Amino acid sequence: MHKLVYSLIITVISSAIVSCSQSAANNEAVTPSKPVKSTAQIISSLLRSDSVSEWNVNPLMTPDGNTPLEVKDLGRLNDLFNDSNYVHWAAGEEIGIPPIKDTRGHWDNGRAFEKIVPCKDFYVEPLTHSSPYLVPQAAAALHEIGHRFSSRLEERSGAKYRIKVTSVLRTPESIRRLQKVNKNSVDSSVHMLATTFDISYANYVCDDPRVTHNPEKLKILLGEVLDEMRREGWIYVKFEAKQPCYHITARRRDS
Repeated sequence: MHKLVYSLIITVISSAIVSCSQSAANNEAVTPSKPVKSTAQIISSLLRSDSVSEWNVNPLMTPDGNTPLEVKDLGRLNDLFNDSNYVHWAAGEEIGIPPIKDTRGHWDNGRAFEKIVPCKDFYVEPLTHSSPYLVPQAAAALHEIGHRFSSRLEERSGAKYRIKVTSVLRTPESIRRLQKVNKNSVDSSVHMLATTFDISYANYVCDDPRVTHNPEKLKILLGEVLDEMRREGWIYVKFEAKQPCYHITARRRDS
């Protein structure tokens, strides 16, 4: 794949050089409509990796902290967030994709995808048993969760944290691999519909270590956001105890 990309780059650059040389030879004035990019800029643009994003460089994971943080009393989270697999599936089937067989199916499923990469709203941990793709409605819900969490936290204490995404789109192939290390995963995972994602409630990314909080407080603050968006009709939520995450499925929202 890399050889093909490099061949394409060389072809494009060579064509551009030949064209410019011919124009100069004919004493023609070349007036580009847009600023001309250098070779380095072209290569950088074509080969830029998600891994070099400013939001993905040496993230600091949940440092110990004891700065006071005021949060609501939500009660038992596993009672509050107990939406059944049935409602997750029903919501997922409304806006999601048919389950795809393997990773090649990402590109010929007939539905739009958005790639989920580290950004100002959230961090995506290196995924070993899922792929970073969601349907647009689910991607919008994820961004909204991350934005509300970070904004609310900064308003209350000045701390700068982001939520951490731990699982996104799965295939039957990736589920089989996951079952070898996680006996709780099931064949009928709604993650296959590209509408569902997991957010850790135990680990977060701290973007400024000057103000830090206890992860238990952050878990409740994230719960506040999820409870609010659940009531607004954005999402369904399941509190996972064995795997420390909120399991979230986007819902159809007519706007």
